[in-house]
This record gives sequence, C-alpha cells and structure tokens, in this order.
Amino acid sequence: METVRSADGTVIAYDRVGDGPALIVSVGAFCTRQTFVPPEELRRRFTVITYDRRGRGDSGDTAPFAPEREYDDLAAVAAATGPEPPFVFGHSSGAAIALRAAAAGLALAAVAAYEAPFHNEDTPRPPIDPAEHIDKLVRTGRRAEAVRFWMSEVVRMPAEMLAQLDGAPWAKALEALTPTLPYDIAVAAGGVPAAALANITMPVLILGGANSRAWFRRSVAEQAAATPGAVLEMIDGYDHNIPPEVITPVLVEFFSRADRDQGPIRVTAASPARSGHAGSA
Repeated sequence: METVRSADGTVIAYDRVGDGPALIVSVGAFCTRQTFVPPEELRRRFTVITYDRRGRGDSGDTAPFAPEREYDDLAAVAAATGPEPPFVFGHSSGAAIALRAAAAGLALAAVAAYEAPFHNEDTPRPPIDPAEHIDKLVRTGRRAEAVRFWMSEVVRMPAEMLAQLDGAPWAKALEALTPTLPYDIAVAAGGVPAAALANITMPVLILGGANSRAWFRRSVAEQAAATPGAVLEMIDGYDHNIPPEVITPVLVEFFSRADRDQGPIRVTAASPARSGHAGSA
C-alpha cells in the first residue's frame, strides 16, 4: 500500500501492480481498492493503480465533503503514480469522477467510462431524498437499513435478491461503506453534464451494458454525444456490473490504440459470463 495527500490534506491509499503505462481504476459505490482485481493480461500491459476513494478502506476523509474533493483525489493519485498522464478506467460513480475530472482539466492520456450514473427523465427516483435519508440512517447507527435502502430504492435490486440481505456476511461488510454513499450520489448529480463534457480533449470510450436498464442505455448515449470524439460501445450480455476479465480486453485495445494515436478506435468484448453483485453506482 502507498499513500498520497489530496489537495485538502486527506490521505488517499492506493496499490499498484503490473508493468507499463499507468492505468488508474476509479470504482463505484460499495467498492474499495480491493474490489477490482486486475487480470493478468491487464497487469502485463499496464501498471494498474487501484485506490480507496475518500472515506473507504485505508483512505481518510475530511469534512465538509464536496464532489470536487473526489476529483482532487484522482488528480493526487495521478500525480503520485508517474510523470506521464495516466489512463483512467472508471466504473459507475467512479466513471462520473473520471469524466468530471477530465472535463475540469485533469491531464489524462485517455478515459474509459462504464455507465456513469448520470440520471435522466427515465431514471426511477426514490420516494425521498436518498443522500439525506442515508446520512440520517448512518448518523443514527442504522447502517444495515442504509444498505437495504440503497439496494431497494437506488439500485432497485429484485425482491428475490433483497431477501438475501438479512444476515448475509457480504451485506454486513457493506455497512462500513455506507457513510460514502452520499458521495456517490453527489458526483453523479444533475444529469448528464453536457456542457462540461464538451471540454474534454483526450480520447474517451463510453461503455454500457446491452442488458442494462433503458435509462442507463440512454444516459451513456447522451454522454457519448456530449463528449467530443467519444466512442460509444455497448457490451452484449452484460448489465451495470461487468467482471474485470470481461472489461480487460476492451481496455487493452482502447488504451493501446489511444497510446499509439491511431485513427478511429473500435473495441470488442470477451464472450459473456455471469456479472457481479449489483451494489455499485
């Protein structure tokens, strides 16, 4: 484990494995730096950096929170992991961070963003403000309720999967991360930031799952349309959760071509396999 201090002094923990150009992975809700395990193919081609977003794992947290702090954290990790601009792969709210940081001027070699959860009119909305409700549950010691609320009202997990939450060790393990759920909501708030995305100048690959819900498919299409030169790729057989071994060949091809600066970029995915848990956003 290595650490770096973000702009506000918060300690951010990260790991690096592999060899080659730096590739930073920015994860979504209920994820830490251990969640994305880089497959061998990715480690052979890149130095893969996974980091704990603020408030998670071995990273610190500093009040008050603002979405810009998350962009600063990514910038700090980028500065600490090499003199050259890194590649960045972001998933879910981690993808929102990557895109917004790039739009704000962070020097990156290229960005691949899988389903940044920028809402639209088709997005199902919780009956109450989710960030405020989750914050209240956490402050009053009801973290298990916060996990269930997120899964039921934000992620919209099917009833048969919700029934598996009670007493499940994996659900209990998520409770430690519930204070950061409002951060995930904040970095994706306000819908697709079209005006900001129009400022991005590096190569961008917008990714989505062909099996994802309609609002996600609409969102990624709007993200790609707003980002100059972006490529949109929908991966057959997958939804919001995609395993590292499936996304790896997509990332290798895109980042390798971006590194060589070769014309139009076309990417292909590996054959479908079962997707992971539905907790991230």
